[in-house]
Amino acid sequence: MTKLHRRFVIPALATAMALGLFAFQALPALACGGLVAPNGAVRLSRATTFVAWHNGIERYLTAFTYQGNVSNVGWIVPLPAVPLKIEEGGAWTLQRLNTETHPLVHSPEIFAASESAGSAQVLQQVKIEALNITVLRGSGQAVLDWASSNGFSVDGDTRSHLLIYAKGSPIFMAAKFDTAAARARHQIQGDGAPILITMRTPHLWVPLEVLALDGQQVQADVYLLTDGPINTSDVGALVGQSPVGSEIPGATGFIVAFQEKMNPTLFHDLSTDRNMGWVWQNSWMTYLNLDAPDSTVTYDLGISTNGVIRLAHFGTPPMAVTDSLPTQALPSWLPQMPIGTPQVLLGVLLVFAIGSGLFMVFRMRRRSKTIG
Repeated sequence: MTKLHRRFVIPALATAMALGLFAFQALPALACGGLVAPNGAVRLSRATTFVAWHNGIERYLTAFTYQGNVSNVGWIVPLPAVPLKIEEGGAWTLQRLNTETHPLVHSPEIFAASESAGSAQVLQQVKIEALNITVLRGSGQAVLDWASSNGFSVDGDTRSHLLIYAKGSPIFMAAKFDTAAARARHQIQGDGAPILITMRTPHLWVPLEVLALDGQQVQADVYLLTDGPINTSDVGALVGQSPVGSEIPGATGFIVAFQEKMNPTLFHDLSTDRNMGWVWQNSWMTYLNLDAPDSTVTYDLGISTNGVIRLAHFGTPPMAVTDSLPTQALPSWLPQMPIGTPQVLLGVLLVFAIGSGLFMVFRMRRRSKTIG
């Protein structure tokens, strides 16, 4: 590899980073940031990620893709935990999610790596289609040494960010395309390699800073599958206010664009896709749209136990993203109202407030007349 752009890629848990729109666009969307490619020849067009969390298991589905005429390309990705499984992902899941949330759109060998390279420990090696994947454990410097020993040339900016990410988690995934094999499979510019990574985590985590490549607008679609609806604030979650259309606090250009409870048609389409039988029916799907300058995307994302989105500076340990609750956070024991409650609730409260006010005025007047 000759040059790694400045980031790594969104982790590969069990839901996904990649191109969900490639079926609808002339050019494929890039799966993630931080590609390793010669002379900056590969650019990140748009990232699409599908992340699911249920019963302590997080899943990322990602279709690793690239744009550009290169012979050697790959990624180094921060992970929150050692994968339980890495396998082929759904063939149409990302495209199906796009149509659900955009209804108006017509829409050669595995790394010859030595486990003793540096001090990084090679935990897993998997080959999926034309993609060679290695899961590593080690310090930031150990991973850099391993990368250097295995054909990854990391520039200074990428090096500093990898070292920061390593402070949060010692687990990384290195993925490299065998471009000759990709051409033999008639894969265009590296598309068509959906990867499903399953990991055990206490809560959902999505690294986003990895998408912020120097000088590029960060454009990403993030799909979340959770047990309940998510919200942008504790108050909104408590009263059941819909977050759709709301910008996530502290994240310019990061908006909750769509949310719905899993419907039968979507459930059928997702759960019948390749290796996607784990999708559960009683779930909520949320679509987040990120469109912001690279200099503002300095955070990763977590979801608190009460379904509120939390952001933390990249390099924060993945499972600590939700630990630093804001000072205005409400007690977790307060019951939450169903999404859609506010309109009815506010109407009832308004009528009650007006009635109480009129009653108090009438009572005070009556009392004053009695005294007089």
